[in-house]
Amino acid sequence: MQTIVIIGGGAGGLELATRLGDSLGKRNKARIVLVDRHPTHFWKPLLHTVASGKLDPQAHQIAYSAQAAEHGFQFICGEATRIDRTKRCIHLAALRGDDGGEIVPARTLPYDRLVLAFGAVTNFYGVPGAARHCLTLDSVEDAETFRRRFLLSCMQASARAADGSGDGRVDLVIVGGGATGVELAAELNHTVRTLARYNVHSLDPAKGVRIRLLERGERLLPHLNPALSRRATRHLQRMGIEVCTGTAVASVEHDAVIDGSGVRHPADMSLWAAGVEAPALCTTLGLPLNRIKQIIVTPSLQTVDDPNVFAIGDCASHVSPASGIAVPPRAQVAHQQAMFLAEVLARPSGDALPHFRYRDYGSLVSLGPFAAVGVLIGGLSGREMLVGGTMARLMYGMLYHKHVLSLRGFARTVAQGVAHWIRTKITPPVRLH
Repeated sequence: MQTIVIIGGGAGGLELATRLGDSLGKRNKARIVLVDRHPTHFWKPLLHTVASGKLDPQAHQIAYSAQAAEHGFQFICGEATRIDRTKRCIHLAALRGDDGGEIVPARTLPYDRLVLAFGAVTNFYGVPGAARHCLTLDSVEDAETFRRRFLLSCMQASARAADGSGDGRVDLVIVGGGATGVELAAELNHTVRTLARYNVHSLDPAKGVRIRLLERGERLLPHLNPALSRRATRHLQRMGIEVCTGTAVASVEHDAVIDGSGVRHPADMSLWAAGVEAPALCTTLGLPLNRIKQIIVTPSLQTVDDPNVFAIGDCASHVSPASGIAVPPRAQVAHQQAMFLAEVLARPSGDALPHFRYRDYGSLVSLGPFAAVGVLIGGLSGREMLVGGTMARLMYGMLYHKHVLSLRGFARTVAQGVAHWIRTKITPPVRLH
């Protein structure tokens, strides 16, 4: 019985493990193993809601062990440190507890076929001081760190204003005007007002917290239609968020972000959301990479030099044969690639593999609790339809439920949706501590 190992339990990796477990694992046709260094899964596109305090991650996490038990695959909690493609084995670091004590020693895991679904990490592009002084949103832990520091900054500024020892203002700089930066800025504006309503701080919501969004390009959300970019910019500006386009970052200090023109942007906190790259482990595999360390794959999602190793999601570089353009690092790409590989890996290993074809259904970006903008792409016609407002916001919320549906089925998705709706009625709209 062959062993198929999937490293990375993100949007693509967990769905692939679930599908293969259902089709092969439960029938004892293959051993399906999922490896991740965290015990739970959280949908990465919602990390900005954790950072803003809108979402409690514990209520939306999926335990890998529970998912594995229900869907016929095995979960191993551990961090892959090295992959030996010659011996076809994965080296896992020792698993340690909070006190640093060793729980499980370092070990190796053999495989017959390997799927790399590492995801991506923040790309600082070598900007001096960025990695040291900027927070990121690569994981739930990162989002929780940001949320706690932001809440503490608001409380400290409020205390300074009360005793006259300071100006009573929080300066926040977000570097990157893509979806993550825009969505976080919009949610934080709502968070500031909600915290004031619950008397967590006494700052003026309109002036006490200054959010500044720096974007190197000429417009926000460059992947969207220019009309939607302008609409999003106007919406943020009406919320009091300062938008600075055409602004490249030269360096970052502990209390300021310096742009290419030498302008100093004061920052009690700074967050980097300006781009991603594949994890450093990709550089140790001896496989062809692109400029942001992504593993170059064939049209069948196999790595170029090793047909037994596949790569999907943000760590893979797949160039569409039709357009000649690399598919973007989006959750819908990982979802489609997981569906494709679930069928491919279920076939006998000697069969010729089909080519993966990505279909772009559009993109939606949240602009806070009550608005969103985006573009939907029609089926056969391929025509773009621009959407915005409340309707776009409802459609944005459905994206997450679609992800949960693919993992947990209809009944559990509905039950979880009802539970979360009840939770919103009995708890504050943001986390207050």
